[in-house]
Amino acid sequence: MSIDTLYNKYRPKSFDDVLFQDPIVRILKNSIEKNRISHSYLFSGKKGTGKTSLGRILAKAINCNSKIRPCNSCPSCEAID
Repeated sequence: MSIDTLYNKYRPKSFDDVLFQDPIVRILKNSIEKNRISHSYLFSGKKGTGKTSLGRILAKAINCNSKIRPCNSCPSCEAID
């Protein structure tokens, strides 16, 4: 029996699922598309603004073979989820 918490069950799985963070999503997508990924990113803000979700999606997009849209099925995507 697997118990899944609500914040993991409904966490966005791709950049397209993130709401109300359009400028940040656009910046992250552009950095991945242009292969100009910085050595560190600082996500800050109030509780519930998507810092951890965007960090996980960014990690999946960088490590996944299909860039920008993580496949959510390769071993690296499953490990991050």
